[in-house]
Amino acid sequence: GALEAQAERLVAFLEGRPECSPVDVGVSLATGRAVLEHRAVVLGGDRETLLAGLAGGHGVISGMVAEGRTGWMFTGQGSQRIGMGHDLYDQFPVFARALDEVCGHLDGALEGVVGFGVPVRDVLFAAEGSGEAGLLDRTGYAQTGLFAVQVALVELLRSWGVSPDVVLGHSVGEFVAAYVAGVFGVEDAARLVAGRARLMQALPEGGAMAAIEAGEAEVTEILGGLPDGSRVGIAAVNGPTAVVVSGDEDAVEQVMAVAGERGCRVSRLRVSHAFHSALMEPMLAEF
Repeated sequence: GALEAQAERLVAFLEGRPECSPVDVGVSLATGRAVLEHRAVVLGGDRETLLAGLAGGHGVISGMVAEGRTGWMFTGQGSQRIGMGHDLYDQFPVFARALDEVCGHLDGALEGVVGFGVPVRDVLFAAEGSGEAGLLDRTGYAQTGLFAVQVALVELLRSWGVSPDVVLGHSVGEFVAAYVAGVFGVEDAARLVAGRARLMQALPEGGAMAAIEAGEAEVTEILGGLPDGSRVGIAAVNGPTAVVVSGDEDAVEQVMAVAGERGCRVSRLRVSHAFHSALMEPMLAEF
């Protein structure tokens, strides 16, 4: 009740003062008010939207304070996009310095390697539709680009005094998590990521991956029923009914067909290689 009353008072105050900046009001509320148990946040891109939210419209997030910890999760290949981090690079010097440092380490580790003639940052910030932009979906640049942007995001958050209690990552995101946890310094982490990206990109293309809406036990059962189940395996268990398989293309297609017949939703992933499968083994010794 007190929270609702406070919102009503704020609406009354702001409606008569059009000169009040939403940014100034937000800073005052965040830093000048008692931190009480019941809280709400109003999201909006302009004054009118914010006022409507205060009056009980859209954009309100409310709840009670609870004990908990902060977890940072880092993504793997497939989530890259052209221009990622560009606006942050222009706006925040901390982000720009961190990205430049990481890209410098990555470029140094890949200097002279065939297929890596363009600096990582130039690929990240390439013009849409350009030849450089097309490189970002290649294994080598996708992995190095995601690592660089995520490390820079970490340093930006740290500069604001934010830190995680736990970290986790998927695939190349595991290297970012390890860096954040202090397992590696940034130069060593970048050297590992660059080596991994180089070796994976050098593998023959082929193989396939597919996401299946089924439990791990059911997918394991399907794999066991294949004539040669060793040519495909479980690459990731993302949830109780979210499993990814990876391996030879025809074997993956067999798994998809069987899962589809059982009523499971299946989706083939757009990847160049069968990551997280036995087809990666030829790179292991050198890595």
